[in-house]
Amino acid sequence: MMKVLLIIPAYNEEENILNTYNDIVNYNKKNKTNYDIIVINDCSTDKTKDILEKNNIPHINLVHNLGIGGAVQTGYKYAYYNNYDIAVQYDGDGQHDVKYVKDLIKSIEEEKADLVIGSRFVDKSKEGFKSSASRRAGIKIISAFIKFVTGKKIYDTTSGFRAVSKEIIYDFSLSYPSEYPEPVTTTEILRKKYRVCEVPVKMKERQGGVSSIRAWKNIYYMINVCLAILIIKVRRYKKCQQN
Repeated sequence: MMKVLLIIPAYNEEENILNTYNDIVNYNKKNKTNYDIIVINDCSTDKTKDILEKNNIPHINLVHNLGIGGAVQTGYKYAYYNNYDIAVQYDGDGQHDVKYVKDLIKSIEEEKADLVIGSRFVDKSKEGFKSSASRRAGIKIISAFIKFVTGKKIYDTTSGFRAVSKEIIYDFSLSYPSEYPEPVTTTEILRKKYRVCEVPVKMKERQGGVSSIRAWKNIYYMINVCLAILIIKVRRYKKCQQN
């Protein structure tokens, strides 16, 4: 049986993190699964750290705020050094549903994919909570840029619900972008000739707290991520080889 780790980055998630953790634990018990958990506390200023410690939730406390990219890469380093076969990025805000993890990891277990994206847009019946119209438009534009650079259409370019193989765990443990990590890493992985697919998932609305991407940043975000994707086109990439 493959070892599966759920990487949960958390910054000021005092309203959500315990429920998120308990949902996974209860799912494991009910379905006889064994998804391990590591929460990366990104120097939260609220009670997130206290909640993690009080409830004995497996976690790493960062001493400086690294942002989403640095927090997630910390999780990948942990996964690599603890010899996990599959790592799943999983939000701490209550938007992701643990029941879809089995769908994300299936293609990796069957050696059909190296990176699997939980997508809101490949099956409209599972779209669930909808982001703003402007953000959905931005996702479509980013999708067009990724296709231009890689030749492959990715529908949900900003999904943070993703599963990766052991080979990509190693790749991400070495290098992971601090900004725009999902669309940038997806583009890089495709340029390295790894196999990427999407599976339909249903997202839920954030249960509390505030998203790290504010509405007023959407246009700025879209322009900068598209520029980052274009830069990837002129770089040369090769797969990372483990020693």
